Amino acid sequence: MSIALPGLASGLDSAALIESLMQVEAVPQQLLQRQASKTNTFVAALQGLNTRVAAVAESSAEIAKPDALRAFTAQSSSQSVTATASSAYAAGSLDFTVESTALRHTLVTGAVAEWDTEEFSITAADGTTTAITSDSTGLDDVVKAINASGAGVNAVKIPVGDGTHRLQLSAAETGSDGAFTLGGSAVGSTVTSAGADASLTLWAGTAAEQRVTSASNTFEGLMPGVDVQVSAVSTTPVTVTVARDAEASTTTAESLVTSVNSVLSYIRTNSKVATGSDGSTSAGVLTGDSAVRSAQQRMSDAVIRPVDGRSPSEIGISVTRDGELTFDKEKFAAALAADPSGVEATVAQLATRINDVATQLSDRYDGQITQRITGQEGLANRLTDQVEQWDDRLANRRATLERTYAALEVQMQSLNSQMDYLSSQLASLPQSSSQKNS
Repeated sequence: MSIALPGLASGLDSAALIESLMQVEAVPQQLLQRQASKTNTFVAALQGLNTRVAAVAESSAEIAKPDALRAFTAQSSSQSVTATASSAYAAGSLDFTVESTALRHTLVTGAVAEWDTEEFSITAADGTTTAITSDSTGLDDVVKAINASGAGVNAVKIPVGDGTHRLQLSAAETGSDGAFTLGGSAVGSTVTSAGADASLTLWAGTAAEQRVTSASNTFEGLMPGVDVQVSAVSTTPVTVTVARDAEASTTTAESLVTSVNSVLSYIRTNSKVATGSDGSTSAGVLTGDSAVRSAQQRMSDAVIRPVDGRSPSEIGISVTRDGELTFDKEKFAAALAADPSGVEATVAQLATRINDVATQLSDRYDGQITQRITGQEGLANRLTDQVEQWDDRLANRRATLERTYAALEVQMQSLNSQMDYLSSQLASLPQSSSQKNS
């Protein structure tokens, strides 16, 4: 460790002088740092924009599908019948009666302390026999063996209060196909519930009367795209009505406009030029960027351009003076009620157009915004490298200045020593007589 005493010989504050000089030397690095920071901020803003545009591409792809607005709701006239419209294609109604509900095949064995054999079998309704071998005649081992056999039967041990137990065997699935028999054992059993299918009668009492069965209490596709679940027998006809869900369709269309608005709003917010109280102005991070302006214009045009000669404003989609998209729910709902297929086609084409633009902008490989981000990230990396290079350059410059001033101090000290020596020599010289008399 060394002790620095700047200006000891010269009287100069060399440390302050070096610091002042270094501040001047560091100006180019500071400019690079500010440029790198600005570039990184710009990249972050572009990434935020790209994320929003990619979300638009994803959502518009779904809305562009032909059945995106075909939302229907199903209602039942009976509390014991539930109808669900998943992908119905048209409104309509259907009457039927519930003749029976699905039952699970179940049998209960006689009360025993242990099983009578380690080897027995279960035969399914289709005649398939599953051989079962338990580790012992203990009831726990028997239950374990049945449950692990893959026979489609679940077993449980039920105590009867005198040290003995009954085994309850139940089919894994409801319906007549779940029926089974127990074989290979002398232990008696009683069927407590015979497996049976649920059944409906369509158009009862007419020449078109038809019976429909289901292994479960759910009748899938009873009407196209409509599932019906029953929980009790009905003595009177049940009516299931399927109607268009205008609210759901409107919400879907509105979500398309909302997603595009999120992009346009983001661009407007980050492109504003603000004026301060002192009259100064500051531009947003995306202000003036040509790629961003192009994205804004293309996204807006994709929505407001006519579709087959018809303006989107006819179905409630319009643009304000500030460039914000608006969606009139009532106008859209009215247009949908008047011309469902026409509105569906218009929204599908709008979504397709929006998806094309959003994909071209945000594609992860060759999207225009993606490429802009990649270019700016490269610039930011180069600027960062230059800043780091300036660290070494400035460190070397500081070391050079410190050596220079240190050498100056040594030289000044040497000169001071010579001056002191000469002064002492001059003082020791003999004085002349005139000097003495004076």
